[in-house]
Amino acid sequence: MPIRVPDPLIPVFLKMTRANRPFVSEAGAHQRILERTLRPASYGPPGRLRGVRVERRVPNPLGWPVYDVKPEDGGRASVVVYVHGGGWVNEMSLPHWRLMARIARESGQRVVAPIYPLVPFGTARQVRDGVVELVRAELEAGNEVRLAGDSAGGQIALSVALGLRDQGIILASTVLLSPALDLTWKNPRIDAVQPSDPWLGRPGGRVLAEAWRGPDPIEDPVVSPLFGDMSGLGPLTILTGTRDVLNPDAQILRDKACAAGIQVAWHEAEGQLHVYALLPTETGEQGTRTIVESLQTSKGMLGASM
Repeated sequence: MPIRVPDPLIPVFLKMTRANRPFVSEAGAHQRILERTLRPASYGPPGRLRGVRVERRVPNPLGWPVYDVKPEDGGRASVVVYVHGGGWVNEMSLPHWRLMARIARESGQRVVAPIYPLVPFGTARQVRDGVVELVRAELEAGNEVRLAGDSAGGQIALSVALGLRDQGIILASTVLLSPALDLTWKNPRIDAVQPSDPWLGRPGGRVLAEAWRGPDPIEDPVVSPLFGDMSGLGPLTILTGTRDVLNPDAQILRDKACAAGIQVAWHEAEGQLHVYALLPTETGEQGTRTIVESLQTSKGMLGASM
């Protein structure tokens, strides 16, 4: 049984570990990019994940590492493509691996985890196109595909869902945890949330977004999916905390998607932080259960609800 931490201790931990350093200042963001350029971080799975098998695809057409997290019984002809967050500059970490293992273990689906190129080596369109290719390959192999992502991975996941929709492909479900949606950072409601957010901030966020957009305009839906047309998407599940500067944009996504007739399952956690479902708290456990349940193969009816 994982150790649970009281919610009030999480901001203290974030401050002690300086987890907000890449986001609260432009200098911090530039420094993190430099650090990852000089000293790439590990992204591989931990030594043991309960109830699953992890395999790495070598080689694969993308040229990126791609992992399959499989239930011990082999699973079914349904997969979840999970795109990790980290501000487009941080690699997949232990909480991501634990969440993917739980999705595989409890839903019986194989979880596909692309280790996409980060800034300064990767760009929004390059990675969007690569994940689209990964999803299409699974579909062509006869698998039903669900999509999930957190934070920066949520930005990629929604951009992928929009790109697939434009190709006539509607996914059974897309789950977004604290997604980055508008990389202009212009939403005026961010100002009201910022004092209560101990993690993310505009100054560093804008530097990372500028590096991530590559040659595309910042308002291109490939970069900022909130500017896209939501009509024709499959069902969306959105999890967001009210102490997250990305929460105001998540509310706009909810409203746009519902106005377009999309089924939206909305989970707003009062007083919770960015990617709260990845945190070792009781509320995080509730968020994890919501994610797993949203990705079950029985989900995915089209419609519009909140």
